[in-house]
Amino acid sequence: MVRIREMGEADIDAVAALRVRGWRSAYAGIIPQAFLDRMSAENDAQQRRAGFASSRGKVVDLVAVDEDDVPVGWVCFGPYRGETDAMDAGEVYALYVEPTLMGRGIGRALLDDVHRHASARRFATLQLWVLRDNSRARKFYAGAGYAADGAVESDMYGDTAVTELRYRRSMP
Repeated sequence: MVRIREMGEADIDAVAALRVRGWRSAYAGIIPQAFLDRMSAENDAQQRRAGFASSRGKVVDLVAVDEDDVPVGWVCFGPYRGETDAMDAGEVYALYVEPTLMGRGIGRALLDDVHRHASARRFATLQLWVLRDNSRARKFYAGAGYAADGAVESDMYGDTAVTELRYRRSMP
């Protein structure tokens, strides 16, 4: 059984390692392997630490922790970062679960907690970007009430263009 709590600065190293494992697992065969191999939990932790304190109050980081209080899942959300006229649009920036624990409801518990926080912040919608070729994530988000809204972006990883689709969910 996992418990969800706000992420603290002491969780940054564990979350960075979790994020790198998550990328390597979820994006194998989608993002070039050379990019995934170059990822480093240490570099990710440095970047996360640099922005953690300054984003407090605007961005919410939640962790799912096991019985030993070790992060096994992480989600980050806040105001929508793209262009929109809506001041009440939120965005799920990232959600990762320990790859060996996927399918056990950890991601769903994290996302349910995001929905509670988003409602409290009076977000009318939540948006997120998901890789077009990440069928597992697309199915997960569709099961949580999100649907592709037609917006598409591409990011370059070396010589490889990777397409992302924007998903949206109205909040009750």
